[in-house]
Amino acid sequence: MAKPQRAKSKVKEPKASKPGKGPRILVVEARFYNDIAIALLDGATQTLEAANCTFDRISVPGSLEIPPAIAIALDAAEKQKKPYDGVVALGCVIQGETFHFDIVAMQSARALIDMSVARRIPIGNGILTVDTMAQAWVRARPEDGNKGGDAARAALALIEIKRECAKR
Repeated sequence: MAKPQRAKSKVKEPKASKPGKGPRILVVEARFYNDIAIALLDGATQTLEAANCTFDRISVPGSLEIPPAIAIALDAAEKQKKPYDGVVALGCVIQGETFHFDIVAMQSARALIDMSVARRIPIGNGILTVDTMAQAWVRARPEDGNKGGDAARAALALIEIKRECAKR
């Protein structure tokens, strides 16, 4: 079983968001595999900055904590009358020797879909579900699979659909 990388990373963390004129995005990232999380965040950050988005970032311990953190943040933003236009969820679940992988992978995905539909909030799911750390790296690095960027693009596409439908 792959051990989590919890030590301080040597990988450079993406900088904080600068105010943009694009959509306001919430990024929630699981830090169980710290270096993978940084790579996913880097891809998402590049995509959001290119789209001129403003984004807030919340870090949680693992992928199962992503959906409740999103719900808490969405409620707080609504209360403050600063709603988010969309959400990007980032994390990594690597197959181990037990059924735990299946629970985390399926339940985190199900919770994100349920929340997106129930709240009508665009969510880009960038939670990797892989067999090995090597597979995670190929999918996470912006220069390779760039699944963080893909998740951000998915959220932005859904935001655009929502805006177009509102005009009809």
